[in-house]
This record gives sequence, structure tokens and C-alpha cells, in this order.
Amino acid sequence: MKEITLEELQKLPKKSYALIDVRSEDLTNYGTIPGAKVISPEELNEENNSQISEIPADKKIIMFCQIGKKTQDLELDTYASVKDRDCYSLAGGYMAYLQAELNKMDTEGKQKKAEESIQKKFHKQLFTPFAKACKTYKLINEGDHIAVCISGGKDSMLMAKLFQEIQKHRQVSFKITFLVMDPGYNKENRELIEANCKALGIPATIFESTIFDTVDTIEKSPCYLCARMRRGYLYSKAKELGCNKIALGHHFDDVIETVLMGMLYGGQIQTMMPKLHSTNFEGMELIRPLYLIRESDICAWRDYNNLHFLQCACHFTETCSTCHEDGTTASKRLETKKLIAELKKTNPFVEANIFKSMENVNIDTVITYKKKGKRINFLDEY
Repeated sequence: MKEITLEELQKLPKKSYALIDVRSEDLTNYGTIPGAKVISPEELNEENNSQISEIPADKKIIMFCQIGKKTQDLELDTYASVKDRDCYSLAGGYMAYLQAELNKMDTEGKQKKAEESIQKKFHKQLFTPFAKACKTYKLINEGDHIAVCISGGKDSMLMAKLFQEIQKHRQVSFKITFLVMDPGYNKENRELIEANCKALGIPATIFESTIFDTVDTIEKSPCYLCARMRRGYLYSKAKELGCNKIALGHHFDDVIETVLMGMLYGGQIQTMMPKLHSTNFEGMELIRPLYLIRESDICAWRDYNNLHFLQCACHFTETCSTCHEDGTTASKRLETKKLIAELKKTNPFVEANIFKSMENVNIDTVITYKKKGKRINFLDEY
């Protein structure tokens, strides 16, 4: 396919072209170029695709993926709806657009606006549940040194800002280290994380590992292995820096989706705990201070501040859309997210009820459960 750069595209009259985002749904849900139509490669192969038919024949069609590789490899002669159209691949893909937006960013203004929005407009939705989770689950204690782990996504970036905010209140004396691990990011993804940290006033400590190279040859469950290895590297580096805790950016929606996913796909009832003792790193603890924050509120804060974050910085993104921070597949999580949204249409309390169900477990009505690895059956005490 012919290639066009972002600079060349911006010189064209907007009425002369149409943008098509061919990325997977879990990526496009996270953001796309304004005005783009989201059409998968499978839909492009439909003889009479309605979205393509709506584009006048004299318009150029500009397709983009995450970093430009997927669209460049598309063999358009095999796609029924566009084989006779004037099509181009956007060089650098969505990442090129994000980088251009960051280059235009007023760094000082971004930080100030982001912080003020947490203090005022989104205080009830973000800071209040953050502080409540820290107090309810005793996540921050006197003398703690917490490694706030930043992946580059919206959740961990907001978590970093909330930690800066709660530290200003000085109710508890604790130290923070903002920790970013580079497991082998490509140049564009690394630069995007660095630019966002700078723009938001987050003094990040970046260290490198070779995780991506290690899992590159793994065919079965590379994302699960990657997630486990990343967790281990973060614990190790945090301990080396004198931290006693690592903080991860899992939010309320992650928690309830994990509950349902365990039941539907894993045949088990379990939840994502607000804090855990590490079994492999003595004296270390994992905490999840976004535990009570809704994802929709995180997205609202991001969009209000016109911030652009990574959905997934993995170099498999162009060929695989299965990555998630906890090693679960994005497709299964997306299915679960859609199921909850569908249930919410008839029961507006479904999300809260799923969450509360993990606080209202009646052991007397459970056939078998585990306690410290030991299986206990109701017949044992019947």
C-alpha cells in the first residue's frame, strides 16, 4: 500500500480524504484520531460495506493501525470494499498522531490543569474514593516507601497524580518513587511515556529489562508470562530502591471484571485483592489504591485534560491484542465488560452488587473453599 506521512496528510484539504482505523476494538476504545471511522480488516472484505460506501469515490482513504506496520502489510487487492479505491497507509500509525499531539503540548499548562481538575472538578469522583480506599484497606502507613508503578496508561498516570495530591495532605509521612520499567518498548512508546511524565510533572525513575526478548519466542500464553515477569522485576527494583510496597493501577472495573471472569472462564470464585503480601519478596507488599475508582471517571479526567496515553506499550500490539496488565486476555476482558454493560441496562446496581458480593460471602453455603491452600469441604463439618 502507498504510504503517507502525518505531515503530508495535514497539508491536504480535510474534505479530500477519509480516515479509517483498522485496529482491534480494545485499542480503538482507548482513543482514535478525531473523525476516523473504525473498520476492521474483516469488515473491509465485505463486498458492500456501508461505511466504505458512504465515502465519495473521489476521496483518498487513509488507513492507520498502531504503528503503521499492519496497514503497510495489507494486500488491498484482496479486500472487496476498497480494492478499486485510492488508499494510503499512515506512516507511524496512531502513535505518530499521539507523538505530534505531545509535541504541541503546553507542558506547564497541562500539569496545572490536570492537578486543578483533581482538586476541584473530579475531586468527588477521583480523590475521594482514592483516599477512602487508602483508609479503608490501610494501604498507606507511617514510614512507607511506595514504588508507584507506571505502565504509561491512563490508570497508572492518574494514580501517580493522586499520590502526589494525597502526600500534600501530610496526614501520614511516607515516601514515593515513581517507577517505570522498560521491558523492551519500541522508541515511539518509550518517548510517549517519558513525554507524559514530563508534561504531568511526574519525576519517573526508569529502568530497563529484557522481558520482551525473553517472551518473544514463547507461543503459549506469552502475555501471562510477561505479566508475571514484569511483576517480579518491579518488586525486585522497588526493594533495591528501599521501597516496602509497590502500587498498581487496577481500578473498580478491573475488580468486578476479574470476579466474573474467574467464574465464567476459570471455574472459580476469587477477587482482585486491595493489597497482598509478596510470596517471593519478603517484606514487600502490593497495593491497589484505585480500587474504588470507576474507569469511566478516569476516562472523563483524561479527556477533560486532553491527555493521550498508551493502551498497550507491548511490541506485540500490531500482531496481537491479548495483552492486559494482569496477564488476562483483552478479548475475554472485553467480553466481560460488554456483558456487565448489557446487564446494567436492566439493573443499574449490577456493578455495585458484583463488588459487594465479594464482601458478603457466606461460607456456610459454599460446597468447597480454600484456606491457605487447603481445600475444605462442607462435609468435613456437616
